[in-house]
Amino acid sequence: MADPTIYDVAAAAGVATSTVSRAFSHPTRVSAKTREHVLAVAAELGYRPNPHARALFSGRHHTVAMVVSDITNPHYFELIRGAELRAKASEYTLVLVNAEESPRIEYDQIQRLVGSVDGFVLAASRLPDENLEQISAQRPVVLMNRELPGLSSVVLDHVQGCRQLVEHLASLGHRHLVYLAGPRNSWMAATRWSALRAAGDDLGIRVERVGPFTPKVSHGGVAADGALNTGATAVVAHNDLLAIGVVQRLAQRGVRVPADVSVVGFDDIFASDLCTPRLTTLGGPHGEVGRAAVEILLDMATPTRQPRTPARVVLPTELVLRDSTGEAP
Repeated sequence: MADPTIYDVAAAAGVATSTVSRAFSHPTRVSAKTREHVLAVAAELGYRPNPHARALFSGRHHTVAMVVSDITNPHYFELIRGAELRAKASEYTLVLVNAEESPRIEYDQIQRLVGSVDGFVLAASRLPDENLEQISAQRPVVLMNRELPGLSSVVLDHVQGCRQLVEHLASLGHRHLVYLAGPRNSWMAATRWSALRAAGDDLGIRVERVGPFTPKVSHGGVAADGALNTGATAVVAHNDLLAIGVVQRLAQRGVRVPADVSVVGFDDIFASDLCTPRLTTLGGPHGEVGRAAVEILLDMATPTRQPRTPARVVLPTELVLRDSTGEAP
């Protein structure tokens, strides 16, 4: 027997097919009594709405896409979880896309999905500003861990967080630190460098930068060697993965952490509490970042006659003190 259609439900319920469609897609546009009647008839017949047909009628797919720069980075686990839970709460499907740290792959994947989703949340996007502006003209866009005037965004307060980090190192007697920078096209890498340098200037601490480096454990070796060449007593890595690789390389070279050199990372991934020594790191409510980004996106995807002002959400960071920082030698 063929699956029941919207026409079967309409005939059995004694209503128009448009009423059945509104009962599922726009329940506020029919009376509660009519909707309950239509849903009861649909359940009795075993009818389930076709999502593609619903999209053609309503213009909404009930699907959003989340694009992350590197899906293998544990930093994104909580971001993804927060986004997925918020999407699910509104009966939306979250599609996950891995950009592989490539602006070309990121852009191509987004263009393939433009006609199939209601919007995008982009985590640490590597795309140039003009591409982001173009995409935002096609579909609603919310940025995570990046800001761009005219676009909605959710970020952690790395300016204040980096200042706390530098103050912590200064309190331990460090007067020279080096920042091991992330990817060249990373907005966050540039933001952290600017914040670290400004805090260093205010506190009378020499801050220099080495890099860029790919933010993975496997690239920590060359980053550690570059840091040692500067003579700095404290190393601030772009993320925890790079910091863990740095600690491993320093151990190979007989450099003690933190007795000889202190090391700090970013993101507070689960591995930062498992490595030896345990890693001091700047973290924050990453799950809340993902949740807030999807919440803003769903609001943007709701039709309205009023122009929207781009949302800008800044959440606090948390400096997690562990064993990899100590008094300057």
